[in-house]
Amino acid sequence: MTFDSILGLSHLKNHLRNSISNNRVPHAQLFVGFTGSGPLPMAIAYARELMLHYSAQTRWSSINNMMDQLTHPDLHFVYPINKTPNSPKKPVSKDFITEWRDFIAQNSYQTLYDWYSTIGIEKKQGSINVDEATDVVKSLSLKSYEGGPKIMIVWCADKMNTATSNKLLKLIEEPPENTFFILVTDSPEDILQTIQSRCQRLDFPPLGEADLVEGLLTKFDISEKDAIKISQQADGSFSKAMHLAEDNSDDEKFEKWFIMWVRSAFRAKGNKHVVTDLLDWSDDLAKETRETQKRFLDYCIQFFRQALLNNYNAKSLVFLSPYDSKFKFDKFSEFISGANITEIFEVLEEAIFHIERNGNAKMIFSDLSFQLTRYLHKK
Repeated sequence: MTFDSILGLSHLKNHLRNSISNNRVPHAQLFVGFTGSGPLPMAIAYARELMLHYSAQTRWSSINNMMDQLTHPDLHFVYPINKTPNSPKKPVSKDFITEWRDFIAQNSYQTLYDWYSTIGIEKKQGSINVDEATDVVKSLSLKSYEGGPKIMIVWCADKMNTATSNKLLKLIEEPPENTFFILVTDSPEDILQTIQSRCQRLDFPPLGEADLVEGLLTKFDISEKDAIKISQQADGSFSKAMHLAEDNSDDEKFEKWFIMWVRSAFRAKGNKHVVTDLLDWSDDLAKETRETQKRFLDYCIQFFRQALLNNYNAKSLVFLSPYDSKFKFDKFSEFISGANITEIFEVLEEAIFHIERNGNAKMIFSDLSFQLTRYLHKK
């Protein structure tokens, strides 16, 4: 992972390079941004630059080889985990280091759910527990193997529980000489305030459309037209763009679910019998995997956004073309406006939030259906 391999973000790359060349590297930094904007690959590339800066040029070839494989003995990782059939009773991140290296080698823009799927805990909640903190303290108390810096990258640092945070607080505040912490998160509000206050924060914006197109054309065998369409749906996230490119075939299935849903919601006003249809629809969605549910809700957000743009005659920004020729997109768009779009987005995003936290899917989709019915009829 190098700066050149990271999509966009030239201003952040320049900032980080300057901090190294000017010897003004903070001992603890907080990289804030959703996974698809690239904070993890940036942290790894930054670690490489730090390793090279503090080492003799004769060692650069060896360092680059180790960083390519993520095997440098002074580069440490912490990430959310949980017990698996093959792990120790009290596992720590290093017990999954082989899977982690393969995961990053495959693509460093993958999501937390992708990581959970990789190690087989997608039906559990991962965390960074106090045993991990003990291991971090032990690892960083040892002398540097290479004589250069020791770097600890904590991915999804918001998964540290209170006991972990308190145990690491002193170490983050006063680390050993030439030791650097890079905490990566998309939810800084879930990190202990005393941890946040001891880190220099760096915010990652969404990626530009051109950067996403470049990444898609490099990784996938697709046309530029398809890459542009996907990048317009990806909301600045390369993670989402990759999933759209890989699972584009799901769009037709998602459209059928969506149309069935909104048709029932329109008919439900003043017709109590249609409520059964909405509950049946919720039951069917509840049987899908958590990731499928999240991707469908993302699809719904995109569909409503396109309808809003269509209603306000922003035709140049409308790329959606329904598979179902009987579905009157223009007529549907008339019901999506500034009067209800904010509420619709809020309930969809809230549903995604609860799905991510293992909420009861049947209750989530039932509640979402009733709220949608109310907002679609809002004048």
